[in-house]
Amino acid sequence: MKVLVINGSPHEKGCTARALEEVMKTLNAEGIETELVNIGKEIVRGCISCGFCEENGRCVFDDKVNETAKLFEAADGLIIGSPVYYASPNGTALAFMDRLFYSAGFSKHMKVGAAVVSCRRGGNTATFDALNKYFTISGMPVVSSTYWNQVHGFTAADVEKDLEGLQTMRNLGRNMAFLIKAIADAKAKDGLPLEEDEIFTSFPDGK
Repeated sequence: MKVLVINGSPHEKGCTARALEEVMKTLNAEGIETELVNIGKEIVRGCISCGFCEENGRCVFDDKVNETAKLFEAADGLIIGSPVYYASPNGTALAFMDRLFYSAGFSKHMKVGAAVVSCRRGGNTATFDALNKYFTISGMPVVSSTYWNQVHGFTAADVEKDLEGLQTMRNLGRNMAFLIKAIADAKAKDGLPLEEDEIFTSFPDGK
């Protein structure tokens, strides 16, 4: 069992990385393998709605998104971590997630998802909410913890002082491991829940 961890921060040893490290250590202790992908310094452009992925199963821009999609398909869960920029995830993380979730044509149904956010003071819950929407539109159970999945600090050293935040990360890791194992057990016994064929409502008649 494996969780793909995406760090959307350009600071690979910063606050977001420290939070993700705590979750990963806990997942590993629970017998779940983790793989970290840093995207914060990548040049990631946004989706241009060209439709290439609908016919080819991958994004027209052959960059880190397509590379990560293969890892995502093989994983049982995904964690996306982002710092707060103007009360929102940073632009690179948003562009990356938009293209990753839209262009990757495989089913994400019952893969487990979690968002992790770091901030100095505010904007954390709005960022957390934005990231969780990728999971809830994709049939992915969202993992909760004992508080919102966030840490506070301006540096990684500051995060070390956020004992509640680090505890939240550890509880998140344990909950995620439990949910992944529970889904695997249920899948082996009864299969996954039925996923109906998509109905696309567009009101083309103008009514």
